[in-house]
Amino acid sequence: MVVADIQMPPEHSDDGLRAALAIRAAHPGVGVLVLSQFLEDAYALALVADGAQGVGYLLKEKVGDLRMFTDAVRRVAEGGSVLDPDVVARLVGRKRTAGPLDSLTPREREVLALIAEGRSNVGIAQELVVTVAAIERHVTSIFDKLGLHASPEAHRRVLAVLKYLQA
Repeated sequence: MVVADIQMPPEHSDDGLRAALAIRAAHPGVGVLVLSQFLEDAYALALVADGAQGVGYLLKEKVGDLRMFTDAVRRVAEGGSVLDPDVVARLVGRKRTAGPLDSLTPREREVLALIAEGRSNVGIAQELVVTVAAIERHVTSIFDKLGLHASPEAHRRVLAVLKYLQA
């Protein structure tokens, strides 16, 4: 597990992100959590471009919440993903062309946004104050609408998040 800042020596630009991407390319099983002072869409998209498993992107201002930070480290180390809620909100709010996400209901988009933050069905149900069964129905509907069919060689949650972030 690696925790890196976007801005690191020697150039103090995006050296930390480049190091994180190089680590992921050389050692795909190593979890990488990147911290940033700035809300940069391109950094988050670059980090999850080859898959969101075992990666995270948090704004530094959130690191002060020790519970949130340790939860993010744990999830990334276990192969999950974590995207800062502010990053997700910004990516959702971007102007985009028509695409597969247009077929989702507002609630399904909300569920997908929470999936993109790395939440489980139980965590999403608690956040939205609904049953886990209701969330499971939404997730199934999201997969159907995005054309993500069950397959042993693909992780549909990750693919749904990638479609979400790329839209």
